[in-house]
Amino acid sequence: MSTKVADHVLQRLREWGVEHVFGYPGDGINGLLAAWGRADNQPLFIQSRHEEMSAFQAVGYAKFSGRLGVCAATSGPGAIHLLNGLYDAKLDHVPVLAIVGQTHRTAMGGSYQQEVDLHTLYKDVASDFVETVTVPEQLPNVLDRAIRTAYARRAPTAIIIPGDVQELEYSAPTHEFKMVPSSLDSSSWTATPADDSVRRAAEIINSGDKVAILVGQGASGARAEVEQIAELLGAGVAKALLGKDALSDELPYVTGAIGLLGTRPSYELMRDCDTLLTIGSSFPYTQFLPDFGKARGVQIDIDPHMIGMRYPYEVNLVGDAKATLERLIPLIRSAERGREWYDTVCDNVARWHEVMERRANLSADPINPEYVTRALDPLLPDNAIVSSDSGSAANWYARHLTMRPGMRGSLSGTLATMGCGVPYAIGAKFAHPDRPAIALVGDGAMQMNGLAELITAAKYKDLWEDPRLVVGIFNNHDLNQVTWEMRAMEGAPSFLPSQELPDVQYAAFARSLGLTGIRVEKPEDVAAAWRAGLEADGPAVIEFLTDPAVPPIPPHATWDQMEATAASILKGDADRGSMIRQGFKAKMQDFLQGREGREGRDKKSG
Repeated sequence: MSTKVADHVLQRLREWGVEHVFGYPGDGINGLLAAWGRADNQPLFIQSRHEEMSAFQAVGYAKFSGRLGVCAATSGPGAIHLLNGLYDAKLDHVPVLAIVGQTHRTAMGGSYQQEVDLHTLYKDVASDFVETVTVPEQLPNVLDRAIRTAYARRAPTAIIIPGDVQELEYSAPTHEFKMVPSSLDSSSWTATPADDSVRRAAEIINSGDKVAILVGQGASGARAEVEQIAELLGAGVAKALLGKDALSDELPYVTGAIGLLGTRPSYELMRDCDTLLTIGSSFPYTQFLPDFGKARGVQIDIDPHMIGMRYPYEVNLVGDAKATLERLIPLIRSAERGREWYDTVCDNVARWHEVMERRANLSADPINPEYVTRALDPLLPDNAIVSSDSGSAANWYARHLTMRPGMRGSLSGTLATMGCGVPYAIGAKFAHPDRPAIALVGDGAMQMNGLAELITAAKYKDLWEDPRLVVGIFNNHDLNQVTWEMRAMEGAPSFLPSQELPDVQYAAFARSLGLTGIRVEKPEDVAAAWRAGLEADGPAVIEFLTDPAVPPIPPHATWDQMEATAASILKGDADRGSMIRQGFKAKMQDFLQGREGREGRDKKSG
């Protein structure tokens, strides 16, 4: 049988080690779908309910496997639907390849049905590489470059294949003028900075007495080296949210997340340090970094396009985090440093954990969302993969889950798009079918697209060696994060026509699909529900009726923000009564803990 272009696409993907393609069918890729039939569905075509979910699943797969995520869609509408997930990959630096169809070449330019200028449309989201295949001889070079570029640049790339090209007989490029051959092999490589730069960085770090380390997802392959340099320096380590699983939260000097969703000890670490070492992070919010001029800085990042930003670093080391730290650590001195800074950091972390425990145990109407996440924390298996959606759920994910060695976690860190939590978890299940996945999702994100993707989970659950996929839903009938942003930043009351959500029976819907569905209405049932979900023999949905009035108080809550919140109450916020109660109780935990800490220090000094 002759080999068509579509057949060669799938063959080349298999040669690159691609095992899954997340997609949705359409006539713009009919040639590819027919080729999948001829190839016995290898690589495995994973059908979502919507192309955007296919892109999110590819992102989740890539994030949790370290391998290329591949998604496919038809021309026009399907290609457009992929965009949000692909932008998520672009902003979080994840290798994803999009394969999309296009109208036949004979119709292009004729305002044909579903004809969209896809090359222009994709030129931003796939700015590192996007190309249209117009003849078979183009194919190996275009596909190979798209894959190599996605890996090398940690970015989404795209190839566009018109429908009639998919059906052409494949012919390889020949040894002729203006033919571009391609080879499959791609050796590994490691970037390292110059010796002089490493020495200068060591001098700066060694000169500091109060060292803070900030790690992001780029440090995930250097866990042992980050621990070693932190302990040499007596440093505290804060984590950007994408780096939450880069280092264990059980270490006493790990201060947790940084930023608006971060922790108080991370805020204090950055406020009081005199030296900042940033590893594999491009955390953008400079207001959470040390004041300019107060701390000397060194940055390590593998991407020269992303280095030297966010803070006036004195030395910018372009290189792989692990390889660079291996060269930097022998130059670090530790004997001269006292323990006061280290002890302060560890004390701050311990106090914060006590505060969060108290906040989680506060009563609410009917359930405190902080308690929901806090109750899950000790029950998580050591090999769990956790995804969080955007919204107030991300606050509780950031502050209450303890990442231990072997656990993985992620969310839409830079785009912060809603709707990624469930498809991320599905992508994780295909990346690691032998591990449990847990998604923390607000009711807004669940209504946006999570409900439909439960159908996908039900469709494929029998392919997973460990069939557990637990979706925890914070059901508070409110688009809660935006509600609180309106209160704190705009001084405006909750605008119910935009913020109020209808009540949906999520657990009942799950049961209608043959999945486990549990509805939790009382706090005393929370832990048992999590256990039941984690012990289920397949996907499970647990909906917790949570209180929207529990405030996601930032670690540095300013007077301006508190005054803005007070103003919204005075203007008649629909939920002002319970909001006052919950906000007061939460802030009292900070006050009481601070008072106890001061009294303890007074006793020691006395």
